[in-house]
Amino acid sequence: MYKRTHTCGELRKSNVGEVVSLNGWVNTVRLHGQVVFVDLRDRYGKTQVVFDTESFSGDFEAVKKLSMEDVLSIRGTISDRDETAINPNIDTGEIEVAVSEYIMLNEASPLPFVLNDRENAEENLRLKYRYLELRMDELQHNILTRHKTYQATRGFLSDNNFVEVETPVLMKSTPEGARDYLVPSRIHNGKFYALPQSPQIYKQILMISGYDRYFQIVKCFRDEDLRADRQPEFTQIDIEMSFVDENEIFFHMEGMTRHIFKSVQNIDLPDPFLRLTYAEAMETYGSDKPDLRYEMRLKDVKEFTDVSEFNAFKSAAVVKGLVVEGGAKYSRKIIDELTNHVKKYKAKGLAWMKAEDGVFMGGISKFFSDELQQSMFEKLSVNHGDILFMIGDNASIALNALGHLRVDIARREKLFSNDQFIPVWITEFPMFDYDDETERFIAMHHPFTAPRDEDVEKLDSDPSNALSRGYDLTMNGNEIAGGSIRIHSPKIQEKVFSLLGLSQDEAVEKFGFLVEALTYGAPPHGGIAFGFDRLVMLLAGTDNIRDVIAFPKTTSATSIMDQSPSNVGIDQLNELGILIKKTE
Repeated sequence: MYKRTHTCGELRKSNVGEVVSLNGWVNTVRLHGQVVFVDLRDRYGKTQVVFDTESFSGDFEAVKKLSMEDVLSIRGTISDRDETAINPNIDTGEIEVAVSEYIMLNEASPLPFVLNDRENAEENLRLKYRYLELRMDELQHNILTRHKTYQATRGFLSDNNFVEVETPVLMKSTPEGARDYLVPSRIHNGKFYALPQSPQIYKQILMISGYDRYFQIVKCFRDEDLRADRQPEFTQIDIEMSFVDENEIFFHMEGMTRHIFKSVQNIDLPDPFLRLTYAEAMETYGSDKPDLRYEMRLKDVKEFTDVSEFNAFKSAAVVKGLVVEGGAKYSRKIIDELTNHVKKYKAKGLAWMKAEDGVFMGGISKFFSDELQQSMFEKLSVNHGDILFMIGDNASIALNALGHLRVDIARREKLFSNDQFIPVWITEFPMFDYDDETERFIAMHHPFTAPRDEDVEKLDSDPSNALSRGYDLTMNGNEIAGGSIRIHSPKIQEKVFSLLGLSQDEAVEKFGFLVEALTYGAPPHGGIAFGFDRLVMLLAGTDNIRDVIAFPKTTSATSIMDQSPSNVGIDQLNELGILIKKTE
């Protein structure tokens, strides 16, 4: 192999006349009689190299047999391209290298798919040969974007007195949240470590230890039912601060997010970010991660349906509507598709009326008098050619279903640009959800989230209506970060554990070291965790989280490339004291 003097994206017109050595992969081969043109590629770019029988003295027949993804080392002289051959689409497009000699470093086998178009192969095939897919321009761009995001994050936090601390990967299994991944201990037979779902407890311990600004870019693990945008192992930017309130955390995290977007993609985010309470977000957009790149706000229409002759909504706790500009064009087929869409979110159906020449037509319009329709046109800002969709149900179903309908319509109508980014904080989440199956409260964020000061007394009198000091940072319909001010009072922490169904003994068994640590002078503290993969996904301009992870798992939590998870031998299981029980 010739020692590389330049990369394949480095040479320019100013280098003409130099003798250089390049190493890379064959991207394309073009045969023109006694001349062979090869685009040689590495991660820095492409350079056209030319094998010409007049200047190349080697085995020209072997050159003709070069194929895509062969690995070459070449030596040659840089020359200008003919004016008609200049390629303005690549940085090296004005020059070429006349090859004097070359070495075949590795001959590639026939490829399972062509590497110039990801769409020509199914995702599972590409994941099987992930090392080939990672050579593609799109994936290389994504992984380099990820690298830049790492560096921008570390640079900002280090410059602002945050200390990077590694926390254990083998820890104690704790309740709440998703299932833990368990790791059996050979030394302590019958006992297990857990892989961390997050470093939550450790970072609180660090605050108690006096490290007032901590961060870590850390792997987390959750054994949960997967979706397209989730992975069993994922990366967080984990952050905690002492002696702060929400506003100080927002200030620093907005600064970091702006710095990342500016450094990585030269995108200017607003200063400051918008804020909505959880209640405002749900009532207005039907989502706690609203996409604000477009309007389409949910409207309260119960005052109209209650006085109409449409009886199906009379018993509904809430009736919400969505006015879609220009939606009167929707055919019955499209309306049926939208109806099926909201049924996925437990809505019983989707009522509708089209606005034509100042009156409503079709759907349930016959149940609304002319006078009532006129009032609706005025108060709901309905115009000719619009359509009004309505759902009546309990609040959670009606708001959630219409929120998903809003997103689906926005995609259909292309109401947003992928080049636009609108971050918004969602605040004042409820402290608890109630699980009807287990008949107990579960933490909306996690059991260490503090209640609002004014809601502390509600933990005794009205916990279902207590609001927390939790917050999420959302962007374009994605939750990119979530956090809270933490409980630093042992008494309040004990009360929250109790509401979550943990007795004092259970709390000590599961979280004893944190409960005890809180009694030794815990400072007020709070923090946040950014979903690093999702953040990079936005920066890279893709909607598939697997596109920004070098070696992702499938939606069934398997790795097709290395065929994990896999069986292990009986000797290894015996050593760990594990007996495999077959499940149905």
